Amino acid sequence: MLDHERGCFIAATGRDADELHFRNVMVGVPTVDEVTAYDAVILGGSGDFSVVERDQPFFQPMTEMLRGLVDTSFPTFGCCFGFQLLVDAMGGVVVRDPQNSELGSHDVELTDEGAGDPLFGQLPRTFIAQMGHFDRATVLPEGIPNLASSQLCGFQALRVPGAPIWATQFHPELDEQGNRDRCVAYIKEFGQIEGYEALPSPDALTILPRFLELAVSS
Repeated sequence: MLDHERGCFIAATGRDADELHFRNVMVGVPTVDEVTAYDAVILGGSGDFSVVERDQPFFQPMTEMLRGLVDTSFPTFGCCFGFQLLVDAMGGVVVRDPQNSELGSHDVELTDEGAGDPLFGQLPRTFIAQMGHFDRATVLPEGIPNLASSQLCGFQALRVPGAPIWATQFHPELDEQGNRDRCVAYIKEFGQIEGYEALPSPDALTILPRFLELAVSS
């Protein structure tokens, strides 16, 4: 799944493979100086770890690194687990809530703040996104606006005001086939998925390329 995730980000960003440099935080968390040597950073997902449990040695250095990126307004985008890491690092609340888990393709609706956002404002007010999460944010950090929501998850996207830092609970790097691949890979953890459906999500797939355009221009 590590290779699968890399392939999804290469495809979704529309960049050549040699333009993207991948770092597995299980091997080592980069410092702020290492990250800021690049144009931007994208925080991927995780099927094996939970912000709620905080049972891995990389959590504390990741928290410190993310706070440093926020303090310096470095272009950052978090996807799913990356969203939850940012929420936690900035003082929000993430909980384990399997009863409201979202797997497959679901409708996401922009808030008024999302509709006026330079990144999310390009999207239709309601669009389909790929999802796969058991944890969710219940409280966003102070001063952080909510840009989108879904039927089961009130906080689907955020932005740090005045900074090129965004994050989504959903997976803008996945298309419907990528979501199916993830579901098959994690079927033992997910178990029987009632009502699972994978649908095209063309609007959500425009988010990461647009983020990188904004990141470079900033």
